[in-house]
Amino acid sequence: MTSFVFGSLPFSNQGGDQIVSKAVSAAIAALFKRTGKLEAKVRAEPVAKLLQGSIDGFDFIGNGMLMYNGLRIEAMELYVQAVSIDFSAIFTGQVKLRQPTQASLRVILTEEDLTTSFNTPFVVEKLQGLQYQDQSLHFQNTQMILNDDKSLRLKTAIRVGEASEPLDVDMTAFLNVEDRSKIQFINVTYQGSEEAQELGKALIDHVNNLMDLDKFALEGTQIKIDRARIKDQQIVFYGVAQINQFPQKKPK
Repeated sequence: MTSFVFGSLPFSNQGGDQIVSKAVSAAIAALFKRTGKLEAKVRAEPVAKLLQGSIDGFDFIGNGMLMYNGLRIEAMELYVQAVSIDFSAIFTGQVKLRQPTQASLRVILTEEDLTTSFNTPFVVEKLQGLQYQDQSLHFQNTQMILNDDKSLRLKTAIRVGEASEPLDVDMTAFLNVEDRSKIQFINVTYQGSEEAQELGKALIDHVNNLMDLDKFALEGTQIKIDRARIKDQQIVFYGVAQINQFPQKKPK
C-alpha cells in the first residue's frame, strides 16, 4: 500500500522519507539569501508513518548560509526530535508542524563571519542607536578578532557627531552566556586614549543590551544557548531550539 501511494506521486523513484527530506531542505534554504551545501535527512520507521505525518526526527546540516539581513553562518546543525507534520503541505513546498518540537543546535561563526556581520547595515544601524554625549555615532572598519586565549577583540573607528576625525576604539573581552538567552562581553579591557576608552565602555554596555537571542530568532522559534566555545578563529554555540512553527520566508 505504501509503495503504491508513493509510487503514484510526481517524484519518480523516491521514497516518502526522501520526498520529505528534500522538502525540508528546500524550505530551510528559502529562509536564506544564499547557501552552500544543505542537507536534511528525515527519520521514519516504518516509512508508512509519514502518511500520518509522523516523523521520528530529522537531522539538518548546512554551511555557508547568508541571511537576508547580511549576517553569515559558517555552519549550522539541527537534530530535531520526534515531530508531527501536515504531510499534504509538503507538496506545496511548505513544512507545517502539527505541534511544537525541540531540536539540539550547533552553530559555527568564523572570525570573518563576525567581521562581515558587524559591518552590515543591519548591525551598524543597531550600533548607531547608541547616543553618546547626545551625539550620533558613525562606525567605520569594524574588525572582530578571535584570540588563542579564547578572548575576542573588537576594533573599530567611530566618528562622534560632526567630529572630523574618528576615535580608534580597541577592546578585548570574553564571552559569557546569561540565562541561556543573552550573550555578553565580560572582563573587558580597553586600549587607546581616555576618550576612546570611555566611548568603548558605552559601546560595550550598548552591545550587551542588544545581544538578546530572542531579538534575532526566526519567527516561531526560540533559541537557548548552553555553551559558547572559541577555538581556531571560530565561535561555536551549543544549545536547543524550541520550534513552535516552521519559519517561512516573509514576502518582500
